[in-house]
Amino acid sequence: MLLRLLLLLAPCGAGFATKVVSISLRGNWKIHSGNGSLQLPAAVPGCVHSALFNKRIIKDPYYRFNNLDYRWIALDNWTYIKKFKLHSDMSTWSKVNLVFEGIDTVAVVLLNSVPIGKTDNMFRRYMQCSFGWDWGPSFPTQGIWKDVRIEAYNVCHLNYFMFTPIYDNYMKTWNLKIELSFDVVSSKLVSGEAIVAIPELNIQQTNNIELQHGERTVELFVKIDKAIIVETWWPHGHGNQTGYNMSVIFELDGGLRFEKSAKVYFRTVELVEEPIQNSPGLSFYFKINGLPIFLKGSNWIPADSFQDRVTSAMLRLLLQSVVDANMNALRVWGGGVYEQDEFYELCDELGIMIWQDFMFACALYPTDKDFMDSVREEVTHQVRRLKSHPSIITWSGNNENEAALMMGWYDTKPGYLQTYIKDYVTLYVKNIRTIVLEGDQTRPFITSSPTNGAKTIAEGWLSPNPYDLNYGDVHFYDYVSDCWNWRTFPKARFVSEYGYQSWPSFSTLEKVSSEEDWSYRSSFALHRQHLINGNNEMLHQIELHFKLPNSTDQLRRFKDTLYLTQVMQAQCVKTETEFYRRSRSEIVNGKGHTMGALYWQLNDIWQAPSWSSLEYGGKWKMLHYFARHFFAPLLPVGFEDKDMLFIYGASDLHSDQQMMLTVRVHTWSSLELVCSESTNPFVIKAGESVLLYTKPVPELLKGCPGCTRQSCVVSFYLSTDGELLSPINYHFLSSLKNAKGLHKANITATISQQGDTFVFDLKTSAVAPFVWLDVGSIPGRFSDNGFLMTEKTRTVFFYPWKPTSKSELEQSFHVTSLADTY
Repeated sequence: MLLRLLLLLAPCGAGFATKVVSISLRGNWKIHSGNGSLQLPAAVPGCVHSALFNKRIIKDPYYRFNNLDYRWIALDNWTYIKKFKLHSDMSTWSKVNLVFEGIDTVAVVLLNSVPIGKTDNMFRRYMQCSFGWDWGPSFPTQGIWKDVRIEAYNVCHLNYFMFTPIYDNYMKTWNLKIELSFDVVSSKLVSGEAIVAIPELNIQQTNNIELQHGERTVELFVKIDKAIIVETWWPHGHGNQTGYNMSVIFELDGGLRFEKSAKVYFRTVELVEEPIQNSPGLSFYFKINGLPIFLKGSNWIPADSFQDRVTSAMLRLLLQSVVDANMNALRVWGGGVYEQDEFYELCDELGIMIWQDFMFACALYPTDKDFMDSVREEVTHQVRRLKSHPSIITWSGNNENEAALMMGWYDTKPGYLQTYIKDYVTLYVKNIRTIVLEGDQTRPFITSSPTNGAKTIAEGWLSPNPYDLNYGDVHFYDYVSDCWNWRTFPKARFVSEYGYQSWPSFSTLEKVSSEEDWSYRSSFALHRQHLINGNNEMLHQIELHFKLPNSTDQLRRFKDTLYLTQVMQAQCVKTETEFYRRSRSEIVNGKGHTMGALYWQLNDIWQAPSWSSLEYGGKWKMLHYFARHFFAPLLPVGFEDKDMLFIYGASDLHSDQQMMLTVRVHTWSSLELVCSESTNPFVIKAGESVLLYTKPVPELLKGCPGCTRQSCVVSFYLSTDGELLSPINYHFLSSLKNAKGLHKANITATISQQGDTFVFDLKTSAVAPFVWLDVGSIPGRFSDNGFLMTEKTRTVFFYPWKPTSKSELEQSFHVTSLADTY
């Protein structure tokens, strides 16, 4: 892509002698293809694909096979042109900068037809997944995808502003370090005052400053009176996300004034790696404000192949869905992009902890001087930009590159291994780690994910087995073993990737497909699946416990299959996540003390099968509704071992809680409860997982007339004084394909409205597992979905994301339960 800027100058205006002028070049540009056959307007920020789509030269790039049909766009050269006027004589300014915050491809920049810059490194820093991934398409975009502006000044310019709250453990007080960098072009000394104000903390501090010519850094230290109570920032579910409004004003010679405002949050973070009793290795968990926190969440990928389409509303919708599902953490994956400022601001506001990868993933990278200089500039900038956010709790050097190198993913020749190891250490340790630790001493740095943490460091920064369950974090995937069998899963310290695929709902796929595509074996279905054998692996997992759809109606069979992939995914990830949550406090055969579960993946980049729990556009899959339960602050977890039913209680609460456990047995053939028992009151300690109940399954069923493994199902919950404290969980005693007495349920809904919320009063004629309520493309979510309905009536709420009506919901409403697919 070629960028050409044509500059027209006007006579100098008056009154600009000491000001800093910033002129935005956002908005309307023109672009043309390499041979000039296509010429059209384009928006900046934006990309060529978006410009072509907006002028209807191309259709939706996500439609059917358009990711193949539109390859010509990325293979062509494109020129962006902007003509503009500056109403001042450029010669009157001491310094003029043309600032591009994001150019998306190899580029040459010309000003009045004179080249002034280029980006042509073959290992250019680019959204790596834009060339395709096993969950996304190949759309290498071209364009100016971030802000572009002209900055002009005569005295000085504020380059960056950042701050770091620091807790003094000895004095038990908070301090604030504020750092600002100025580019001083004046040959004279620039004097003035810096005024820091945080009204809610009774802070008004003035410092005299002097700036000499050159790049100058100003550091301001604010001591907060010990008598003032500073409320700390907590992750979602653990407390408030209290922030304080701060302003920093610089009043300099000649009337020059700079003002910055920000929200300041106070919190500490610590990565704890220490010996564990009765277990080899070390722990791996995070403390926030001194409290051990179990990280519950997922992995974030880019929300769209075309970053100009990622709006504020889209980010808020996706991140609100994170906390609505009781999550407290996301890992920003290293094959995407460093997210925009608003992403991190929302995470601060919502209490979402961020594990921030640097953008290196599943590849070997060079260490030549040009590349290292580029990376050094990139990392320095990102640390400065992001380190003031309390939501970011750790930096990570890369995604899976330690594992890839040490476990032979690339079939590297043994003779070259030491060279690759040396390059790895040079890039991630001597370069990235050094820069991070110099720029930010307030949070940990991890070289890779997965990694063995302290053991990796001791072994020279690369472990022979980065998946050691006794150290660090692991990634785990197994699509062949039975996902209902908890023994399949690793009893690791921290699991930062795991998951299973599913297809999105039909209403999401329908937008990018045609009728001929609506078959699980269609060319479209095969093309959209980017994991080798992925569609068959989903069917394999389904067949282990469910009957495959056999309708003679092709569309019905396709919809039923989509539904079953979501049932399978939700149940698999539920089983795995509950295993990790109940492993929090125990050591079994030397393994355990699991303190994090981040499933792969939260969101989708397009409409296709993937590991996500949120479809493209934000619609909740069944998995996301399940996550709302299995990430609940207080959760009973049931499983079997050698015919014995065990129920654990997992608590994320900050205080001990007294409660009782109720265990109920239902028969598939009747809505009448078969039998029920409750324990005596007991106490679950804060932040622990503990065994609450054991009983041989034959003994349990013996007390419930007519029950066998195939004819009955167990549910259980925690309560106190009749008040429900946990979700109602369940345990299947057999595969549902072998269930006896399971009938097709006639489920009806009466819809009413309460304010902006809609009430669905449900009635069923029979017990129904995996009840799925669907309102098509009407944006919003239900209070619960995919549930086991064991009672005749149930009330569910629908929270619309855009205005809708009762009649629109009634027309779109459809309900499916498991027996409907038979």
